[in-house]
Amino acid sequence: MPFNKVQAEKLSQTVVRQIEALILRGILRPGERLPAERELSERLGVSRPSLRDAIADLQQGGLLVSRPGAGIYVAEVLGSAFSPALVQLFASHEDAVFDYLAFRRDMEGLAAERAARLASDTDLKVVDTIFRKMEAAHGKRDPSDEAALDAQFHMAIIEASHNIVMLHMMRSMFDLLREGVFYNRQVMFKQRTTREALLDQHRAINGALQARDPQAARQAVQAHLDYVEVALTDQIKSERNEAVARLRLAQETER
Repeated sequence: MPFNKVQAEKLSQTVVRQIEALILRGILRPGERLPAERELSERLGVSRPSLRDAIADLQQGGLLVSRPGAGIYVAEVLGSAFSPALVQLFASHEDAVFDYLAFRRDMEGLAAERAARLASDTDLKVVDTIFRKMEAAHGKRDPSDEAALDAQFHMAIIEASHNIVMLHMMRSMFDLLREGVFYNRQVMFKQRTTREALLDQHRAINGALQARDPQAARQAVQAHLDYVEVALTDQIKSERNEAVARLRLAQETER
């Protein structure tokens, strides 16, 4: 018969599985420092030797890293999907920007739909809290804080969708998302696109999520990114027209 004796699991393996689950669910994030050994062993209710064995296994598996004199950290296993140079290229190159926006429209629209259906009340409070911070930052002359919160807002929706594959894929692209947000806003501000319009779009997304309306949430995300795409297209055309106009002016000046 295909049976083996049941053996009790080592405490260290129980700790390993708990920390793995926290990383998998996106609760422990890349670069985040774990509590000190004494505190963590107390929280987990295990001995320090058992904890050390678990940490060693997780380090060997590449999920945790030790920084001398600083402690134990979650490894940067997600943020390395793209090199900094490629992130910057994606964020600033015309063809890549529009492909990136199309990708975001599909993925974030789906995430918003899922979040409206599956998010917990606490998930939606997180999204709403970030949006309220965006409203507060909106009054500042410098738009950088608002732009950073913009990226966090979109990431919070993905987290609230509770699809761990989508979560980690988008987490791995977070630098790309952040750079994309800053680039989009920088370009739109050049053509005096109002920050009020962008804030209103995020308000619509948040409102649909809080109302738990999947279709409205998806449509609000898609409408927002459609708006961004049109604004970028208009700005690119404006820059090209300006370049041609300067050539004409130079030619007329020389005549």
